Amino acid sequence: MAKINVKLTVNGIQHELTVDEKETLMEILRDRLHLTGTKNACAYGACGACTVVMNNEAVRSCIVKPDKYNEKVVLTIEGISEGFDLHPIQEAFIEAGAIQCGYCTPGFVMSLYALFNSNLNATDEEIKEVLEKHICRCTGYEFIWDAAKLAQKKLQDKSNP
Repeated sequence: MAKINVKLTVNGIQHELTVDEKETLMEILRDRLHLTGTKNACAYGACGACTVVMNNEAVRSCIVKPDKYNEKVVLTIEGISEGFDLHPIQEAFIEAGAIQCGYCTPGFVMSLYALFNSNLNATDEEIKEVLEKHICRCTGYEFIWDAAKLAQKKLQDKSNP
């Protein structure tokens, strides 16, 4: 398999790596950079557990190949909190009881992070569209919906003190 050199910034840290031409962003994050918050569930982009934010857009990292992540800026679940201070979206998931087993949670959080950073006043339909792209095997999604709405309110309140 051919090797290629890539550069990417992950959670504010620049990395230069030699990777296999088929090595996915998820593999880089988990296996090389040891950022295991990005989950490997389906490995073909269907479930959303591996979602990260790349250049301000939510992407399924399990299907992103080197030619797509080279020279990009990536944010993972580990990068949105500040030390022990959780991001408001993370807080909302805890407060709403939306964490169940937690396996899908990072993907939901990162998709909402991308949505609310681009449109803090997203409509209910826009929020539902983002959430519908994820699979959770533990719940009926009501707590996740409650967390998304609580997160939006927390972020709105924070931006308009």
